[in-house]
Amino acid sequence: MRGHVRQIVVDCHEPRRLVRFWAHLLGGEAEDRDRGWSHVALSGSTRLAFQPVPETKAVKNRLHLDIAVEDVEVAAREAVGLGARRLGEVVTDDQGSFQAMLDPEGNEFCFVSP
Repeated sequence: MRGHVRQIVVDCHEPRRLVRFWAHLLGGEAEDRDRGWSHVALSGSTRLAFQPVPETKAVKNRLHLDIAVEDVEVAAREAVGLGARRLGEVVTDDQGSFQAMLDPEGNEFCFVSP
């Protein structure tokens, strides 16, 4: 049996708020669902869903998204304007450049470019 990834689920306190951050960042439409869930449907990509949980994020994520962008610095500035925070500085190596970020609820993600 082979499965496929239908959606990636993020635990958070305020799904309706966080989904709008990610919808703006990724260019999708925010959709609110029953039981407090929300998601972003992305054309040609896996859906990103947000599930309400009572506990606060306490430790580093074991999984994070790498978001491909043309300009890491421009993307980071725009995300900060939407409520994200930077983790350190832009790093450049033989694979390209990346900027580690935190979304408004503290979930890690990176902007990457070749």
